Amino acid sequence: MMKNKQKTHKATAKRFRVTRTGKIMHNRQGDNAHLKANKTSQQKARKKGKSSLGSKTESKKIISLLSK
Repeated sequence: MMKNKQKTHKATAKRFRVTRTGKIMHNRQGDNAHLKANKTSQQKARKKGKSSLGSKTESKKIISLLSK
């Protein structure tokens, strides 16, 4: 009997990535693609896609959702 493969959770894959050292990075995509003409350059620079480290408590859950 064959076991089914675990599928990647696509919503998680779009928001997080795993670094080479195994840390979880969260991709910020917040509000920088909508109505850019009305925003100042300072606002757009603040909202640029900076990544932040995810918390250690949620990292196991995120890794299991990302595993293929």
